Amino acid sequence: MTRDEGPATGTDGTRALLVVDVQPTFCEGGALPVEGGNAVAAAIARYAAAHRDRYALVVTTQDWHVDPGAHFSDDPDYVDTWPPHAVVGTAEAELHPALADLRPDASVRKGEYAAAYSGFEGVDADGRALGALLLDAGVTDVDVVGIAESHCVRATTLDALTLGLRARVLTDLTVPVTPEQGAAARDAMAAAGAELVASDAL
Repeated sequence: MTRDEGPATGTDGTRALLVVDVQPTFCEGGALPVEGGNAVAAAIARYAAAHRDRYALVVTTQDWHVDPGAHFSDDPDYVDTWPPHAVVGTAEAELHPALADLRPDASVRKGEYAAAYSGFEGVDADGRALGALLLDAGVTDVDVVGIAESHCVRATTLDALTLGLRARVLTDLTVPVTPEQGAAARDAMAAAGAELVASDAL
């Protein structure tokens, strides 16, 4: 969408901003920190405040673990198993404080009793899945931001494309677990049809 195409329903369709797992648990000081997480959280908040009129919907996703089984481990391999994180009832599971003024149109949570990387595995408080929320709102395009690029941002973007949505990843508003995993995620997302673009190029 160019700046001249209107706020949320330009010639390329109706666009949503997906803010993926921007939670203290994934930022410096959290149980499963990603370097640069706090800075990305603040950058997302600034971007959303400045450009809310570009989006028909702003949706947040959260890891929201009660007992996700083998997803948690005391001896994690950091591939399929992880230290406990985003545990329901802890401050780390809530949205990052930088997003206090975000006022999302919808929020979905995922992974209560199983591993869940994609936001499309999440549901809102009424049990509606992310895909249904977007399709019911007539969304055709999504911009994806959040943490971590190499894991939940990647999975969410790939599922958006599978659902038939056009997807952009705003590369300066996400951060990977490692540079190598980030490069692999960007390759996978681009190969699947996602557009990778910096937010200041929009």
